[in-house]
Amino acid sequence: MDETNDVLSRAPLFEALDEEGAGALRSSISEVRLGRGQTLFSEGDEGDRLYVILSGKVKLTRTAVDGRENLLMVLGPGEMFGELSLFDPRPRTASAVAVTDAVLAGLGHDDLRPFISSQPEVAVHLLKALAARLRRTNDVMADLVFTDVPGRVAKALLDLAERFGKEGEDGLHVHHDLTQEELAQLVGASRETVNKALAEFALRGWLRIEAKAVVLLDIERMRRRAR
Repeated sequence: MDETNDVLSRAPLFEALDEEGAGALRSSISEVRLGRGQTLFSEGDEGDRLYVILSGKVKLTRTAVDGRENLLMVLGPGEMFGELSLFDPRPRTASAVAVTDAVLAGLGHDDLRPFISSQPEVAVHLLKALAARLRRTNDVMADLVFTDVPGRVAKALLDLAERFGKEGEDGLHVHHDLTQEELAQLVGASRETVNKALAEFALRGWLRIEAKAVVLLDIERMRRRAR
């Protein structure tokens, strides 16, 4: 329970609250367990709750008219999603699928709305989270226009490293748990082009490729390539 509370305290929904307020909100939480590859909700579904990831990873995706899938983002412990429908109660704009086995804390909008009315600082933190998501989306759109595929791959790996990386004796281990196809969807390119970029980085000694992971060996070079 202490570990769960530590993870929840990092979520924008809880970081503005004192212990009493956080405890009151936790009483409304329902735990959701997902197996790898299981869909939590699909694009177009009615949205009536938001989620905080307690463990594991979840991807948010959208499907194009021609059936191609676009991976919007990968989220991990302490990160929140599904909050958009709290302020704009329309159908879900993305699908949420477990990348790994995952445990989530679900909070219904009907429970949250009266709580937000009495705790306006919670609404402020939620809006800040939405603003950060919008800025991130704007950055991704700009990268698709102005940055080549190797640059986008480098930037995506650095972003994943910031959230999931663990220092090792031989470099920064990034267990992103994504397939090659999913990594390609994340950067908006073909799998072949992304694999070519990864192979080039490995040849230059900037990283080592492992199964659903990379080890970053020269982060400064990767940062330069991501610019």
